Amino acid sequence: MDRSELRQGIRDVSPLLLGIVPFGLIAGVATVNAGLGLPEAVGLSAIVFAGAAQLAALDLIGRDAPLAVVVVTAVVINLRMLMYSASIAPYVQDLSRRTKATVAYLLTDQAYALAIARYRTGDGTRSVAYYLGVAATLWVVWQLATIAGVVVGTSVPESLGLEFAVPLVFLALLVPAMEDGPTTIAGGVSGTVAVVATGLPLNLGLLVGATAGIVTGRLTEVATEGSSSGD
Repeated sequence: MDRSELRQGIRDVSPLLLGIVPFGLIAGVATVNAGLGLPEAVGLSAIVFAGAAQLAALDLIGRDAPLAVVVVTAVVINLRMLMYSASIAPYVQDLSRRTKATVAYLLTDQAYALAIARYRTGDGTRSVAYYLGVAATLWVVWQLATIAGVVVGTSVPESLGLEFAVPLVFLALLVPAMEDGPTTIAGGVSGTVAVVATGLPLNLGLLVGATAGIVTGRLTEVATEGSSSGD
């Protein structure tokens, strides 16, 4: 493995950790609010390793939603990983099956963004060591931050109302993502539908809202592209 590329990946991802640490802390606190303990928090972070999906799942668990609804909601939120995988696949196709599995497991928004930007540069660098430097660093920091969040969450009085932390984090993630027409419309529709569908049985409101947002965003994107090509 190219150690210089590994170190470069760690250096490049370091500034992003300033945002990952508080996000992980909130995920840990949300685990406590959902009635789960440290073993469950570690298991969820290690297996799922996806902040938005974990927070959504924890919110549903805290509301006693059926396991099937929790799983499907997390899957829907993480559908973007399919697009990331398809995009990065040509750069890892010559790797062994085990290495590909590791790359897939460690795939996140940040790891994809940094790796694909480097792979597409003119120097032709496509080292898996760079990707692992980014992705493995994110994984380690996320696990530690989640554990710290659980420890903090168990020691904070309920009177502080930490349950508001989860929606605040989602708002912080949502606003920067609404950067154009389709994403803004998708966010608006998703939020509206989720609120209106709050009373659905099995706590399906979040899943219905997420699905409505994805479908609306895609339809708006297609309509916008069609309009542009017709001009």
